[in-house]
Amino acid sequence: MMSALANHLWQSTLFACLVFLLSSIFKSNRAAVRYGLWLGASVKFLVPFALLIGLGTGIEWQRSPTVDQPGFHAVQQVSEPLAVLASPARSAPQSSSSPFVSVLLCLWLCGVAFNGFLAWRGWRRMRAAMRTASASPLNLPIQVLCTSAPLEPGVFGIFRPVLMLPEGLSEHLVQPQLDAIVEHELCHVRRRDNLTFALHMIVETLFWFYPPVRWIGMRLIAERERACDEMVLRAGNDPQDYAEAIVTVCRFYLRSPLACASGVTGSHLKRRVEMIMLSRVGEDLSIARKALLVIAGAGALLMPLLVGAINPSASRAQEPAKPVPQLIATSALPEFEVASIKPSPAGSNLKVDFAPGGKLFITNATLRFLIKIAYDIGDDQLAEGPRWIGSKRFDLAAIPDTPVGGDPKNMGPDQILLFHKPTRLRLQRLLADRFQLSLRRESVPMPIFALVVARGGPKQLAISSGATQLNATPANGKLNATGVDMPTLAKFLSEGQTGRPVVNMTGLKDKYDFRLEWSPDTSPTAQPGAAAASQPQPAYAQDLSIFSALQQQLGLKLVPRSSDADRLVVVHAELPSAN
Repeated sequence: MMSALANHLWQSTLFACLVFLLSSIFKSNRAAVRYGLWLGASVKFLVPFALLIGLGTGIEWQRSPTVDQPGFHAVQQVSEPLAVLASPARSAPQSSSSPFVSVLLCLWLCGVAFNGFLAWRGWRRMRAAMRTASASPLNLPIQVLCTSAPLEPGVFGIFRPVLMLPEGLSEHLVQPQLDAIVEHELCHVRRRDNLTFALHMIVETLFWFYPPVRWIGMRLIAERERACDEMVLRAGNDPQDYAEAIVTVCRFYLRSPLACASGVTGSHLKRRVEMIMLSRVGEDLSIARKALLVIAGAGALLMPLLVGAINPSASRAQEPAKPVPQLIATSALPEFEVASIKPSPAGSNLKVDFAPGGKLFITNATLRFLIKIAYDIGDDQLAEGPRWIGSKRFDLAAIPDTPVGGDPKNMGPDQILLFHKPTRLRLQRLLADRFQLSLRRESVPMPIFALVVARGGPKQLAISSGATQLNATPANGKLNATGVDMPTLAKFLSEGQTGRPVVNMTGLKDKYDFRLEWSPDTSPTAQPGAAAASQPQPAYAQDLSIFSALQQQLGLKLVPRSSDADRLVVVHAELPSAN
């Protein structure tokens, strides 16, 4: 959020700098032109370039193959949130919810509320003055009221403007001077200055913390009053009478308390009087300068639209990069030579048997359970699918064409899959063929455990050069490892031992021999496929969870964290056809 805001501010400031250059070029022309330029700089704060780029993505045309051009990348960076600072901002997504950002948000809301209160209070004062004002005999196109409040002449209101004149104004001004003052206020009405400046008041309220916005407001007031002065002089009013009228109003009356009430005393008074006395009226725009304005305006509007149309990915530059979900292909995987899947009879128990040679026999298993075994994932890593994949149960028997794997004696089903990848791949192909199973892999935030080294360092981990062997009986809470590295241990812990994916963050690179014993959780959720009855545990392993056993016996620790992890989504599944 902070990077996107900073990105918008520097873009809007750059736009204001370009407006400053244009206003310098048009300094000899009418003030109304410069007022329009500064109004555009103000409104830019309400219209992020990313919005225009997003609109550009809807433009359809024949796109040629993208060519890597350095110049284009420079344009594309304008649509990205602070290209220089983007990397650290994206590397710590949780920073958006930090206390520092919350404090800044509260301060911003307080500033918006305070500025809104000031505007509301000024509006209330003007409304109170109108209620006590009396009608004026002046015959003008708008309603004219005379008020006893010490206010300068001014126009109040946007859609139904009212000219407010202080009582006794005619006593201080001669008729030509009064006519010039009234003409000045009517110019504000014809130009709809209250409406346009109200837009800038919204910008000042939202961006009260940003000084360039206040400076743009001062430029708007200066050009607004100068534009009305030029219109008054063009109408044939005497410059000396008009200048003396402005000075007299400033001497006897206070400035209008509300910025959106266009008065007569705004801007730099001395400079205005000098310009009026010299009868300085801006020149009309030449054809060349009109063309320059059109090109500048069209460029400011069309450039982000074209960026979005040419490169749609630029409109998503302010969004975190998300991996594109892809369907998992199984057509090239090996097959079982003989396989049978049929509904389980009533009263059968869940059992997984990996026989020698890669034979696989599973009874009373749901499709959800089969997917978890086939793809070696935890329960949290499988989502969606029809409801029956977790309720209907099946018996599965499969034999490969050639013997695979080794002797599964003393190894649990999860560990068999870990070391017998060919069997797991054949099971994936079988589920895709018989259940018409279609899966999509995606990366999503989810709770995980980080496997780290506990305080005091690792224990009882002997560096090994032997062949990898992992003999485990999770139902009994025993693990004997030979030549096992930390990623393999993390994989074992992910498979029904902790309930979450486990990511190796120990930094240990070697392979080790070790032994781990703990008091297992024999519930079906924690240990699918485990034996129903557990054997007696050693005294030191009783009531010792796998978390405590890791820390006490191996000097390792499981730390809960949240991180992006792969998840499988069931896109399509059907009940299996008869064998």
